[in-house]
Amino acid sequence: MAELKSTTFTFPPRVKGLKIQGCEDLFPVGKIYCVGKNYEDHAKEMGGSVDRDQPFFFSKPPQAMTQAPSIPFPALTQDLHHEVELVVFLKSPCSNIEPKQASQHIFGYAVGVDLTKRDLQAIAKKDRKPWDLSKGFDNSAPISNILKNEEVVLKDGDISLSVNGQEKQASNITHMAWGVDEIISWLSKFISLHPGDIIFTGTPAGVGALKRGDHVDASIQSVGDLSFKLV
Repeated sequence: MAELKSTTFTFPPRVKGLKIQGCEDLFPVGKIYCVGKNYEDHAKEMGGSVDRDQPFFFSKPPQAMTQAPSIPFPALTQDLHHEVELVVFLKSPCSNIEPKQASQHIFGYAVGVDLTKRDLQAIAKKDRKPWDLSKGFDNSAPISNILKNEEVVLKDGDISLSVNGQEKQASNITHMAWGVDEIISWLSKFISLHPGDIIFTGTPAGVGALKRGDHVDASIQSVGDLSFKLV
């Protein structure tokens, strides 16, 4: 890649910002990575199992992120699913690091929901095709305000999601097959990570369908709460 000699661009670069709890500054969204099958009970409900050799990752585009209280129900799906997740935000570059080095690169945490077009994903899996578009569509990653790392005690924490007041997902982040430090370490071995990068850490069992008009409430103990409505 050629070295930049000017700060002038052919058109303004798009930078999406996320709200930080107790701070006027916004967190600039970089790359978004997601861990698949990181809770054994969810892996089983999807007909699989956790791979303890190494985690696997997929990604979402920046326009997936939203903190809006109302989210348009997405097109081209009849089976939209919720997946509540702990989300990690990075503040410094790292590459090929060990788990014990990971925490120094964490900016903060939030509650997120990985919205998934399950019907499109199933078709893609059946046809052995990539399922990027079943995960990476506009507003497919609702997220709470970010809580800074120094304000979080993340030894354990209940994680839950309710739809219209009825609990659908309930677990604890200690049930993750790969912990946060291990996830960052593994991902850094595949690709260099940078300030602004975001990692969704996987969902527990209980994923299920949503419809237009549903109210979704998600929570992670010591991290925060997230609420939105599909319209």
